[in-house]
Amino acid sequence: MAESEPREGNYDNMVKMVEDLNRDLEKLLEEMEKLTVQATWMAYDMVVIRTNPDLANSMRRLEDAFLSCKEEMEKKWQEVLMESKAMEVSQTPWKMDWLSSC
Repeated sequence: MAESEPREGNYDNMVKMVEDLNRDLEKLLEEMEKLTVQATWMAYDMVVIRTNPDLANSMRRLEDAFLSCKEEMEKKWQEVLMESKAMEVSQTPWKMDWLSSC
């Protein structure tokens, strides 16, 4: 009888391990199903984009608008930088005059 108890404990452990394994495998399967659905929708979207000329033209116009906006922002940023440098240069002699008077 003493030998049968450890075997029952091992059997219970094995049953629990198998149940845990099944639960983990089910979770992984669900996750794979979700990823498969996402990949299917991505492929569908790519087919729609490539086969719908209106959508492709809209995307091209959107990209052109983005690039022109980006270009304008870069120009404005350069202007701001130039103005700030000009302000620093114009204020430098005043700072020097102030420092020399001390």
